[in-house]
Amino acid sequence: MRLGSRIESIGSYLPKQIVTTASIAAQLKISKPLKLELMTGIRERRMCAAEEDTLTLALEAGRDCLKRSRIAPEEVGMILFCSISKYVDGLKHLYEPAISLLLKKQLGLHHAISFDLSNACAGMLTGIHVGADFIERGIVDYCLVISGEYITSLCNNAIQNISSLLSPEMASLTLGDAGAAVMLCKSEVPTDQLLVSKLATLEQYSDLCIGYQGLRREGGIMTTKMKEIHEASILHAPPIMEEALSEAGLTLDQIDYLIPHQTSRQAIQAGDEHFTLYFGTMAKHVVNNLEKVGNTASTSHIVALKQLLDDQILKGGERIMLLSFASGLVIGVTIFTLTKLVKQYGSQN
Repeated sequence: MRLGSRIESIGSYLPKQIVTTASIAAQLKISKPLKLELMTGIRERRMCAAEEDTLTLALEAGRDCLKRSRIAPEEVGMILFCSISKYVDGLKHLYEPAISLLLKKQLGLHHAISFDLSNACAGMLTGIHVGADFIERGIVDYCLVISGEYITSLCNNAIQNISSLLSPEMASLTLGDAGAAVMLCKSEVPTDQLLVSKLATLEQYSDLCIGYQGLRREGGIMTTKMKEIHEASILHAPPIMEEALSEAGLTLDQIDYLIPHQTSRQAIQAGDEHFTLYFGTMAKHVVNNLEKVGNTASTSHIVALKQLLDDQILKGGERIMLLSFASGLVIGVTIFTLTKLVKQYGSQN
């Protein structure tokens, strides 16, 4: 689907508390030492402090996005909240009201339509897909897509539960907390536009990663069949990528930056190898942002993209692909170009 919209501004927020992967591995009750940092490529991640939660992460990211935007809060026509976690006041799960409504009020988006939209780790890509469609249809001019992922309770609970390297909670040890936000607006210029947004759900793999509220401890539990979900993801991703590239009139080697879902270094490398074999070529750069933040679920692509902008790595008009793998199994592909935003941040290339 061709979208007449673009990314106008980006915001992110990382909690100040840093927790190393070595300290997490040291707490595990297993007999054999686990080289978790070597396996995952994650040296550290951010974790919420006592006064932080899903809402505060999203608020800080939203404020950062609005501060960098040329759009006034009262002009925003829609706000979509796309997080998996819905914790407020620590680890209290909020069922209602919708967190998007709380964000709308606290960010001053008084005229915005608001609703929550969850699609596991593909939440923000789904929000961008929906928001861009509303813009293309002329329903709204500006849409704020926002998420705050307070998911490290999964990690803390996994530390207590894991007794074997075969534990289904091992993937929880890669998680970190973060907030992210994207402002979408109209665009008529292909050098600064969302070119393609495509999402596919493969429900036969829906049992490979399941999250639920813990009964004995606060927070959540996540069980993952890591080998199976990784194999299913990289097996089914290429045809979906191929279809998205065809719609954009591109080949994979014309993508300047591919940002896959940030799960582990081994998974990213294996995906890189598989895609190269399938397409006979590869994107010019594959982004790995894991070392200092870990897997931040639905915010991971935007946190990585914001880092590229902060580091002034991007050039105007470059083609970027976000590739999402999410429980469900959901595979999402978003292809876009950035020009005005790169100019705003500057470029060293």
